[in-house]
Amino acid sequence: MLNRSVGSLAVVVLVSGCASAPGNYLDTSRLETHSSSQSSDVYPVKAIDAELITEQAGTRAEADRLQSNKADTLANVGKYEYRVAPQDILGITVWDHPELTTPSQSTYSAGGNTTQSLAGALQQPYTTPLPGQSDPYGQTVAADGSIFIPFAGRLSVAGKTVVQIREQVTASLVRYVRNPQVDVRVLSFRSQKVQVTGEVKAPGPLAISDVPLTLVDAITRSGGNTAEADLQRVRLIRKKHLYLLDANRMLDKGDMTQDVLLQSGDVINVPDRVDSRVFVMGEVKTPTPLTMYKGRLSIADALTQAGGILDTDANPRQIYVMRGMKEKPTTPEVFHLDMTQPESIMLSTQFQLQPMDVVYVGTASSTTFNRVLQQVLPSLQTLFYLKQLAR
Repeated sequence: MLNRSVGSLAVVVLVSGCASAPGNYLDTSRLETHSSSQSSDVYPVKAIDAELITEQAGTRAEADRLQSNKADTLANVGKYEYRVAPQDILGITVWDHPELTTPSQSTYSAGGNTTQSLAGALQQPYTTPLPGQSDPYGQTVAADGSIFIPFAGRLSVAGKTVVQIREQVTASLVRYVRNPQVDVRVLSFRSQKVQVTGEVKAPGPLAISDVPLTLVDAITRSGGNTAEADLQRVRLIRKKHLYLLDANRMLDKGDMTQDVLLQSGDVINVPDRVDSRVFVMGEVKTPTPLTMYKGRLSIADALTQAGGILDTDANPRQIYVMRGMKEKPTTPEVFHLDMTQPESIMLSTQFQLQPMDVVYVGTASSTTFNRVLQQVLPSLQTLFYLKQLAR
């Protein structure tokens, strides 16, 4: 009878001890859990072998080809011509007719108490705005796309190249000027710009000029990328369409299709590497998220950076890679690698991971048994001591 009372007391003490034990815990008495039907899905597992590595290389090559073709459909640098738009400022010269020519020695206010010559304005980098809101002395293209020329009146110049405008001004002055010799230049490029955002050192707008502005130019003129930039997944937003560009492939492999010509209104976003992570979990020394370098990370790289698998706890036959949980949460791809086989060491260096992959190292059966014992033994010892005290 005494032993039965001791046993009951021990159970009560153990149960109540859970609520009064030190440390953080959650009182679940007011939480109502409605369990959904148990999932009976079976996920097929692909063994990582030489055939799968060859298939993976072919898939990557095809993806690179498709991306190159898609980027190649964007504007080509070789066909670039700057076309004037409203707010641009033109300088027009008519030889031997100073009354029709933009004075080369005229000055204009540069803001504050300073002045700047027209020649000095032409030396300003077009990516650097002049102080204040001042403009060089010239013909500003109006909102309707026109400029005013004495004798000729208002001429529509928006959407035309400098050569076309020169021919237009020449034709309009033929009736008033004998054999007019006309030169037209853009003194200030103000109408068109692109926005550079994200992981660059100096984000902001960049003006488009008669010099083609490409992706690499935009990143360079924005101070270059930061250490956290993911150049493999640069985003180009153009006319509500999103394009992904791989600047790394251009810099490392010379794929110039990625160095696209930018257009007015484009938005370049250089993202960070948050979405280029791989997660290493299970029986490794340091479970951790890893960031891919230039879009590449193999199983061997991931396990090495996580400190390797645990010698006493890990099951080297159970190396799994889970892929596609974000896009296909109900049908992910699962790959398996048996690290006890000689060829598996080489395969682990060849199998390339993808962003958001999960690498999981399984637990040895003996380790699972030992962990159960570690949980049970303290309770058994407590019961044993209580029984001894009750004698």
